[in-house]
Amino acid sequence: MKKRLVMIGNGMAGARCIEEILKRQPDMYDITMIGDEPYPNYNRIMLSNVLQGKTTFNDININDWDWYEANQIKLISNERVTHIEREARHVVTNQGTTIPYDELIIATGSSAFILPVPGHNLEGVVGFRTIEDTQHMMDAAKQYKKAVVIGGGLLGLEAARGLLDRGMDVHVVHLLPNLMEMQLDHAAAKLLQKDLEKQGMKFLMEKKTAEIYGEQRVQGLRFDDGTSVECDLLVMAVGIRPNVAIAREAGLDVNRAIQVNDYMQTSDPLIYAVGECAEHRGIAYGLVAPLYEQGIVLADFLTGQPTMGYQGSILSTQLKVAGCDLFSGGEIHPCENTKSIVVQDEFTGAYKKVLVRDNKVVGVVLYGDASDGTRLFSMLKKGADVQEFTSASVLHKAGEESGLDVASMSANETVCGCNGVTKGTIVGAILEHGLTSFNEVKAVTKAGGSCGKCRGTVEAILAHTLGDKFDASAEVSGMCGCTTLSRDEVVAAIKEKGMHTPKEVRMVLGFKHEEGCSKCRPALNYYLRMLRPEEYEDDKASRFVNERMDGNIQKDGTFSVVPRMYGGTTTPDDLIRIGQVAKKYNVPLVKITGAARVGLFGVKKEDVPNVWAELDMKSGYAYSKSLRNVKSCVGSQFCRFGTQDSLGLGIRLEQEIEMVDTPHKMKMGVTGCPRNCAEVLTKDFGIVCVENGYQLYFGGNGGTEVRECDSLTTVATEDEVVLMAKAYVQLYRESGIYGERTAPWVERVGVETVRTALGEASQVAELAARFEQARGTYREAWRATLEDEQRQNMYSIEKR
Repeated sequence: MKKRLVMIGNGMAGARCIEEILKRQPDMYDITMIGDEPYPNYNRIMLSNVLQGKTTFNDININDWDWYEANQIKLISNERVTHIEREARHVVTNQGTTIPYDELIIATGSSAFILPVPGHNLEGVVGFRTIEDTQHMMDAAKQYKKAVVIGGGLLGLEAARGLLDRGMDVHVVHLLPNLMEMQLDHAAAKLLQKDLEKQGMKFLMEKKTAEIYGEQRVQGLRFDDGTSVECDLLVMAVGIRPNVAIAREAGLDVNRAIQVNDYMQTSDPLIYAVGECAEHRGIAYGLVAPLYEQGIVLADFLTGQPTMGYQGSILSTQLKVAGCDLFSGGEIHPCENTKSIVVQDEFTGAYKKVLVRDNKVVGVVLYGDASDGTRLFSMLKKGADVQEFTSASVLHKAGEESGLDVASMSANETVCGCNGVTKGTIVGAILEHGLTSFNEVKAVTKAGGSCGKCRGTVEAILAHTLGDKFDASAEVSGMCGCTTLSRDEVVAAIKEKGMHTPKEVRMVLGFKHEEGCSKCRPALNYYLRMLRPEEYEDDKASRFVNERMDGNIQKDGTFSVVPRMYGGTTTPDDLIRIGQVAKKYNVPLVKITGAARVGLFGVKKEDVPNVWAELDMKSGYAYSKSLRNVKSCVGSQFCRFGTQDSLGLGIRLEQEIEMVDTPHKMKMGVTGCPRNCAEVLTKDFGIVCVENGYQLYFGGNGGTEVRECDSLTTVATEDEVVLMAKAYVQLYRESGIYGERTAPWVERVGVETVRTALGEASQVAELAARFEQARGTYREAWRATLEDEQRQNMYSIEKR
């Protein structure tokens, strides 16, 4: 009988420990994970990249919802454990759920420390620790203009950079005279401050906050020297506090954090702790690399593998701010028995300092050029004798000394600190899976998948392992990490070899993983259905979870239900029915969406099919990669400026193009005159009605990277508009990369390529005909589920 392993927490350290347990003994435990956030496991390190607009919340998931299901892990999200009953061996949540355990891991992490000064609880005062914090900051940036970040450390500077990128005026308040004083010496700190000031960041150094003022929302800070600064948003980035309340209440030994031995055991031998909530030999670590090391040690111990135990970690730091390249590790400031090697290049702004004691490297500070960081940190950890190396050199030719000494790195040295990936893991993956490129290594091991600053080291390991077989200049951007073949090569092979199933494609084309990955499974499903619409049966299991469930899963685990409203129109009967259904099922939010539809948000999973049935409306496909809506103004039917029936045309387009899969979501728009009330010039396909016809536009985007449409042509009739729209959609379907919006697709293939393809009447007719052939194979999603009892079982829930 399997042991019951319960983990309190669903963060990076805890989930990594579970991953390692599954690698060693996948059938040893029945695993339950309890997280107090309504999300799957995500990468907190990447929140600064989300804030800076470099990526999205979805992209920072480490393990999605499917991972828990695939590994038979019971995830209880959005619940917080409040009690550990050690004698009874069970835990209790704030929802009254009781979960028994044989062994228990506490991985509760830490919380942002909020300065206990007057006004700290005002609206607009936030930490920077969670998705919710980040979302608050992003929302505030849309409405307010003045931000203050308290804390000039790593996290504070990354937050400040993100708020700058979102258009805010940003002041950083710091208690001490130097930024990042735990990682940088005075010289490097001043170089960093100077570069950040060039980017628009403002600094108030040596300032101690006395109070935060404002009525309901924060309006500013006052300092103990009598000065002040105004703000609408205040971000506290002054440190973290380990979450130890449940451990202390349970009677475990707690100091600053939960005390553990070398095997991560607490004072109760059946209870373990990993991550920021654990204290080992008097140290509670706050960086991810040592926390991953702890998780590996605990996984070894729990599965009976030989282990030396956790011996502590030497820390290193990098900053994720564009234009500021820095690295630090070990000791920062010299003392009586240390000597320094210092090189500063005022032409390039590079600064390098190595601290040496007894001919051993004990500290590294690099700014402006951190390319030597991995090599020097390796020397520090190994205690290499510096007498074997030249301490400094000047004016060598470019590239003469730039090589990374990966050959001397030991297998257990960390290469990717963000994801805790060692050199040995990378080399093992290269040899086992036949990897030949950085992208392949990233897909299999996650090395380089976060900040990306370890790419050079990963490529050096590839070169050392593969020799002449590795060519960095020939890096192939394959469809995914399972293959070096591009999208076009895969599609061409499917056509040429007559393949009919995703499994057949992977086998014939030699994909490295027989079952594929989360990137190629949905892509192959799309390509096969696009190429063989009448033969291929859609594989729902290969789709992303929102598409499988035909609805968007909200952050609390409930669903949104958004029915189709053609052209943004509805009827009194439909509105009454929506209201009745919302009341009956206690829907907490009914909202007019950005796509001009009425959305029901917060529908319980088990109620979803009944809500669909009682609405008796079509799906609005608000979750799918297909046409979402056609935004339309009222046009000539009501507006005195309208030149054509834009509303009627919008409804027709939506009715004739809905349901059909595309590489990514699509939005269209029809405006009744050049005043452009329907904002069609940032749509995937836009129509401007004019007196003598219809001006057609394509390739726009109104998202994080706004792109104005390009002009396609002008046509005279509605029928020509619809024909051209279908041809355009089919051209995108046949040449787009799965997951690629039309704006980057147009930029990739070229504006003139699209215009030329749609400039021949015969080719337009052929494309439109193929679109109609595909459209005939689709069924309305909600109706298909309501007529399939087996599919409805997906919405049943397990009663606890």
